[in-house]
Amino acid sequence: MNSRIPDPGKPVIAILTTSDRLQQFRGNRNNFRDIIRTGKELGYLVYVVTVRDLKLEERTITGYVPSPSGKLWYPIPVPLPQVIYNRIPNRNEEEKAPVARKIAECLEHPEIQLYNPNFFNKWNLFEWLKESKATSKHVPKTRRLRSAATLTAMLKNHDSLYLKPENGKAGKGIMRLRYRTDAILPYRLQIQSGKKNTTYKAASIERLWARIGREKGLSRYIVQQAIVLAAHRGRPFDLRVLLQKNGRGAWAVTGIGARLAGARSITTHVPRGGSIEEPSSMLEGTFGAEQAAVILKNVPTTALLIARQIERASNTMLGEMSMDLGVDEEGGLWFFEANSRPMKFDEPAIRKLSLERIFQYGQHLSRQTKHN
Repeated sequence: MNSRIPDPGKPVIAILTTSDRLQQFRGNRNNFRDIIRTGKELGYLVYVVTVRDLKLEERTITGYVPSPSGKLWYPIPVPLPQVIYNRIPNRNEEEKAPVARKIAECLEHPEIQLYNPNFFNKWNLFEWLKESKATSKHVPKTRRLRSAATLTAMLKNHDSLYLKPENGKAGKGIMRLRYRTDAILPYRLQIQSGKKNTTYKAASIERLWARIGREKGLSRYIVQQAIVLAAHRGRPFDLRVLLQKNGRGAWAVTGIGARLAGARSITTHVPRGGSIEEPSSMLEGTFGAEQAAVILKNVPTTALLIARQIERASNTMLGEMSMDLGVDEEGGLWFFEANSRPMKFDEPAIRKLSLERIFQYGQHLSRQTKHN
């Protein structure tokens, strides 16, 4: 193991996840290893802790650290953390009563700072952003999908719509609806599953609604105007921005990546056949160097504006988020999604800074006292 001794002037940081009967704990082990390695290099004591092992009334608890090879994880006695980096892996886990209760206790605890308490809900995000003039102009027209009448009303103004689960992730469950006035079967519903998608055609809104009902089941959905995105070699792309708080506790842009849609995909998500690209070359290929530079300058400003509004309106303490921004054919920016537990960015420079910022912000948080 790296023998660097933790600096007593630095806070103890725990990565919070849930326990697993077979594998000790859940979550992305590679990511946890990278975080622990970076923390050690910077002089922090950092470990993985499960909700079950995080016993707030004790001074010493059980945490997990990786072996030198990184293949095995050992339980070791560790001091209670001052800062908790929340990496509960998914919504189902987060909504379980013991998990929700433990997070609430951490938020109330006088000596512990926990940030990013919950996953975002898509509908809430759009509602929050509509509250501010500065951010509402970046939000596509969005409504809750409650009935066929919602679709009819939206199709009056937009000939193409996206249907998205409120609590979806990585493009799962997204459908695209187009209306073609000249066709015998005017309603066209593209349903994405894996890297394939199927198109269902319907003559009437009733038939269409029945099919949508079968697809979405009991999940709550939003319906959203489809923005015509700028394309690269005929395929749409969007920008993925990673925002984190820095050592001063202020929002900062850690990096910007671009994602190009798969050949037949209706979204740009990499698991759906999308690919990781370099933002400036994508934009230059579409808009030319001059306009691309202007757009790239607007991205951080817009993303920071949105992050601050989400934090303000959600009334929770956030420390990081990733954001999907679309660029339309005129170079305008549109907000599609934000995730409070970002997946790791594969671009090496972004990845390196993102790991360091976890500790810079942790150090900042540990200096804050809680006002009860």
